[in-house]
Amino acid sequence: MVTEPAPLPTKALETTAENPWPVRLLSSKIADYVARMPSVWVEGQIVDLNAHNSSKTAWLKLRDTDVDMSLSVTIPKRALAGLPEVGEGAHVVVQAKPEYWVKRGTLQLAARTIRAVGIGDLLARIEQLKRVLAAEGLFDGERKQPLPFLPTRVGLICAPKAKARDDVLVNARDRWPQVAFEIREVAVQGPNCVGQVVQAIRDLDAHPEVDVIVVTRGGGAVEDLLPFSNEAMIRAAAAATTPIVSAIGHETDAPLLDLVADYRASTPTDAAKRVVPDVAHERAGLSTARQRLRAVLRHRIDTEQHRIRALRSRPVLVDPTRILEVHVHALSGARERSRRALTEQVASATAGVETLRTALRTLSPQATLDRGYAVLRTAEGEVVRSPGQAAVGDRLTGLLAQGRIGVTVSQSGAGDEGADAVVGFES
Repeated sequence: MVTEPAPLPTKALETTAENPWPVRLLSSKIADYVARMPSVWVEGQIVDLNAHNSSKTAWLKLRDTDVDMSLSVTIPKRALAGLPEVGEGAHVVVQAKPEYWVKRGTLQLAARTIRAVGIGDLLARIEQLKRVLAAEGLFDGERKQPLPFLPTRVGLICAPKAKARDDVLVNARDRWPQVAFEIREVAVQGPNCVGQVVQAIRDLDAHPEVDVIVVTRGGGAVEDLLPFSNEAMIRAAAAATTPIVSAIGHETDAPLLDLVADYRASTPTDAAKRVVPDVAHERAGLSTARQRLRAVLRHRIDTEQHRIRALRSRPVLVDPTRILEVHVHALSGARERSRRALTEQVASATAGVETLRTALRTLSPQATLDRGYAVLRTAEGEVVRSPGQAAVGDRLTGLLAQGRIGVTVSQSGAGDEGADAVVGFES
């Protein structure tokens, strides 16, 4: 018995691994869905234009200007008639209806009308983009990196065999013959420019020996320089950690890459002069600096030698003991003054002592005794000052000028006023 196959699901959500859609069914459903889509206006850049064929239809690819993505487009040749500005690399808008080719499984656009985007419109869009990027801070001076004084290797993004390429190489090597380059040859205009330049910037930024990146091309028409104002390229340059030098066109040209670059060179030659130093100028500068250093050092040495000679000529260094002479003289003077002061004090004290000695001699009881007087003392040692202190028979001691004698009182005159005592002497 033959089992009939299960009916195919009518919706994509109803498909399973056991009951899938065949390719033809999916293709037809996609074709039906695309066929219901209305016409749409699409903007892009023309690449791979094929209008020289025997049919009445021209083929081209419409490429997105910011990302590497494109769609095939068919358009009647009569729609291109009278539009000489529409060609390879032109920015256009087309009115087209999406079509899905079932047998090939591809999507394309069937265009009916095509219009060129004018330079004025493109410049207006660039101004709008400029304001947006400026508001994000991509053009701020604080984020710009200084260029290296002497790069190990210079990354160069340029067109193959272009004059701008030779200008950078020749002028840089004239200034510093040992400079090394890492060159990326890319399209510098046309539909492939943005993608190739962006990839070159990323490659060179990741290169471990590249210290600076130069993006250069010669002058050209405004539309030729439009890729260097592309948002994708500007953001790639802003994201690079390696300093970037922009040398696009002439000095009067001002693509947005100039604003985001770390240095804007007016010409490719100016870029070469900026990324490497002039060896002759640097050597001359070193020679001048060496001469100045030598002159400064010689002047310093001469000054110090003069100071040393001046110090050595000073008396204290000619005769080191001379510094002590002042102190010796001062010490001698102080010693002499001290000696005189002490002598005067001793003499004065001696005179005082002599005066006191003289006064003592004059007032001394010994002086009285020397004049013939005697001092009588009782046995108790009291001085006899009146007759009443001694009675008849008392023994007294007489103190003479020289020696002593013993005396006995033989008569007393204590009863009679003014009478003298009579003393008998004993030898």
